[in-house]
Order: sequence, then C-alpha cells, then structure tokens
Amino acid sequence: MATELLSRSRQRGRWFEYACWLATWSAMAILVTLLFVILWQGLAYVNWHFLSNYKDELKPADSGILPALWGSFWLMLLTCVLSIPVGIGAAVYLEEYSTDSWLTRVIKLNLSNLAGVPSIVYGILGLTVFARMFDIFAHKELVVQGPLGMYMPLPLGSTIISGALTLSLLSLPVIIVATQEALRAVPQSLRHASIALGATRWQTVSGQVLPAALPGIMTGVILSISRAIGETAPLIVVGCGVSIFECPPGVESPTELLSSPELLLQVPFSSYTALPATLYNWASDPRPIFTHKVAAGIIVLLVVLMAINGLAIYIRNRAQKHLNW
Repeated sequence: MATELLSRSRQRGRWFEYACWLATWSAMAILVTLLFVILWQGLAYVNWHFLSNYKDELKPADSGILPALWGSFWLMLLTCVLSIPVGIGAAVYLEEYSTDSWLTRVIKLNLSNLAGVPSIVYGILGLTVFARMFDIFAHKELVVQGPLGMYMPLPLGSTIISGALTLSLLSLPVIIVATQEALRAVPQSLRHASIALGATRWQTVSGQVLPAALPGIMTGVILSISRAIGETAPLIVVGCGVSIFECPPGVESPTELLSSPELLLQVPFSSYTALPATLYNWASDPRPIFTHKVAAGIIVLLVVLMAINGLAIYIRNRAQKHLNW
C-alpha cells in the first residue's frame, strides 16, 4: 500500500513537472514568435531617417518618430522626477515614522489595491484633475506669466505636465509598495546598532536603512517606469496628440537646449505626442506601409525599455555589492 501511494505521488509529481514545462515553453514560443514577426516586419525600417523625421502624410514611407521620441523622453523624465521622490518618501514615512494606527493600515491596504487599478481610471482622473482642473476656470483658459519668458496655462490642458502627473499617479502605488517591502527586508538589528551608536532616527534611515534597501527600491522603480513608458490609454484620455509635427518645445536636438536653456521652462507646458500614442494612431491607418512603421516603432520602444531597465539593474547590482549583511 505504501509503495503504491509513493508511486502515485511520484507520478503526479511528474505530470505536474510536465505541465509546468509545457506552460513555460508555450509562453516562450509565443513570445519568440511575436518578436520574430515584429523584427521581420520592422527591422529594415529602423534607420536614422526613421528616428529623425516627422510623420509625412504625402510620403508615408518617409514618416518618422522624432516628435514621439522627444515627447516620451520629457514625459518619462518628468514622471520620474515627480513620482520617485514622492513614492520613496511616502514609503519611508509609513514604515519608519508612522504609528500602527487604523488610518495607517487603511492607507497601506488601499495602496496595494491601487497598484492593480486599470490605467484608464488614472487617465479619467488625470483628465478631471489636471487637464480640466474640475472646470473651475469655466472653460476659459488663463495664462500665468513667469520668469525668463515662462508661461503656464490654466487649466493645464493637453500638456506634458498633465500627462506626467497622470503617469505619476499610475506609478506611485507600485513604487510605494515595493519600497515598503524593501524597507521591511532590512534587519532590525541594523537599525538598533545605528541608534545604539548615537545616531538619530533620520541618520539611521538615510545612512543605513535606505542604502541597504536600495536594490529592492530600484526593482519597484523598474516595474513602475516600465509600465508607465508603454501606457497609451491614460495619455490619450488626457489629450496626448497623435499627429504632432514638432518636438516639445520645438527642440530637435540637445545642442538647441544648450544654446537656449530657457526653453527647458517651456517643456512642461508644451503640447506633445508619445511613442505608444503614435504607434496606436499608425496601427489604425489602413495603408500597408504603416504596418511596417508600427513594427519599427515597437522595436525602438523595446530597445528604449531594455536600456532603461538595464541601467536600473546595473545600479541595483552595484548597490547589492556594498551590502555586508
């Protein structure tokens, strides 16, 4: 009887192993097939002309993604500036400073739930709060003048800052939850030893806890930025353009920014397009050439995404080498 039960258990284990093997390689086969199709259709169209040109309605074969690349660059830069410090700061407060009250528990629970909210919900929220500002200006646009020729439209409308604020809302829950988990993984003995040597709580958190938690924090940043850079729905909802024929704010190369640094002040309040929105627009174009253009754009987006992830993973691995516990 015991031998028969053992044989059945081993047989079930083998069947489970085969099922896992089949699921793994089926997913890999689908992924490889999709990548092969994309490379087959678009690799020949990825060239300097494609990266440095605009959409051309008269000559579709000459269409490029320069405005989309610049728009995505500024969008991700502002999203990182807005979301990473706020997300890490919120997580540090919740884990290191706040008391274990019912309010704290409710906030932590809702943060976990917000990480799974569909992106279109954030797009509607961004449209109401940032793009239209609750219609408090009665549909009348105001322009606030600032230093060095800077101007800020109110409401923010279809500008880069509206898109960046919306994507920041999308990224914050992931960053906060991942940072919380990274802070919990730091041994309490490290905190106790630092405090025993006379360090304040802030010195302990900034000098010991955060450096030790940096690898886990970088993982959360990678996940959030990877999700944000490929989002289309929230950007279209808040008014991201799909047929923009200039770079925000009319800057086509870094040398122009070096010669006119005041243009940086106009970037957040410029109209824009982004790579996912441009690809979405091209995918709906019935002309056959845009099938290849979309595939080429997907290749560029994958390369950008892998470059960002590679840089973040490099920073994370460098930080891990300095951990001694």
